[in-house]
Amino acid sequence: MGQVTIYLDNETENKLKKAAKSSNLSVSKLVAGVIKEKIVTEWPQDVVKLAGSWKEGFPTIEEIRSNMGQDSSRERL
Repeated sequence: MGQVTIYLDNETENKLKKAAKSSNLSVSKLVAGVIKEKIVTEWPQDVVKLAGSWKEGFPTIEEIRSNMGQDSSRERL
């Protein structure tokens, strides 16, 4: 398992420690979790399962746009 050293200003370090304590995690586990969230390259399976599930009864883009009315005329530049 790799190790990383980071340098934080005092205010950020204090906020990090408070966040870790309130989450009942070590600072290391909290930082590792944030890094994992940021580097995810795939959607969670729960989100993938939702794809297409709203198709039935969901309005098409044409239906949505049909009720928008007309844009105001723009002034010439």
